Amino acid sequence: MSFKRLTLLSLLVISVSLAGNMKAQNRNRLYMQYIDTYKDLAISHQKKYKIPASITLAQGLLESGAGTGTLARKSNNHFGIKCHNKWSGARVYHDDDAKGECFRKYGHPKESYEDHSLFLTRNMRYAQLFELKSTDYKGWARGLQRCGYATDKAYASKLIQIIELYDLYQYDRKGRTSQDIPRLPKGYTPHQVFRSSGLYYVEVRPGDNLENIGREFGISVKKLSSYNEIPKDYPLDEGMVIYLEKKNKKADKAYKRHVVSAGESMHDISQIYGMRIKYLYKLNNKDLEYVPAEGDVLILR
Repeated sequence: MSFKRLTLLSLLVISVSLAGNMKAQNRNRLYMQYIDTYKDLAISHQKKYKIPASITLAQGLLESGAGTGTLARKSNNHFGIKCHNKWSGARVYHDDDAKGECFRKYGHPKESYEDHSLFLTRNMRYAQLFELKSTDYKGWARGLQRCGYATDKAYASKLIQIIELYDLYQYDRKGRTSQDIPRLPKGYTPHQVFRSSGLYYVEVRPGDNLENIGREFGISVKKLSSYNEIPKDYPLDEGMVIYLEKKNKKADKAYKRHVVSAGESMHDISQIYGMRIKYLYKLNNKDLEYVPAEGDVLILR
């Protein structure tokens, strides 16, 4: 192995290691404890109701403050579900969008999880979400915001950020049924290679993962993971862009700014324009705590 190749490989290992360390440092201990407590319940609900376990956990974390919020502590309400007209159970009053709003009260957090699943499955407002795969957490997050689960314009982005920071998508794989498991089409054919912003890339097909893409192009999973700034076992969505080389520091000259759509993460935006995430943060003077909200304008170069 040449010195240059050895140096590049060493830098790659260091880069991936640093990214992993930064991710670990940003994780909240209370969040980790909450996930450990409720992950099995979320997985069982995915199998029963087809709601992604990652979405259930992320909503529980966000809405309850990892179980530390007033509603969660005093009422076992982990999802911020209000009374509404059909609720005949126990109730409690709490200031939210308005003063003294009525919220559902439960005897145990498990009842809150069950009611959350029933609330989504029985409410026609959310019917369109069940047309998505139970492993499509991004589609679910955006759909929940679009359907009005919360008024926060960054709601979908917050859910996606939590899911990706804590690797919650791993529980979606444990909760999927045989109908959810993607299969490669018969008569496997090579990917079409595209070029944009000076970078070669392919689009994900059903059944793809970094391993089979890497095998086709002779690129290691470690490198593809680094190029695309995702974990090695990251679930790939159909149509997702996977770069076959390192991304740029800024977008192409044709793209100066980006208006954030509902549910877009900084990673989504970096993939659209083929630029590395850290430079997207740097150009916009944002720290790692920043969550893009619908309508935000980001500088690309």
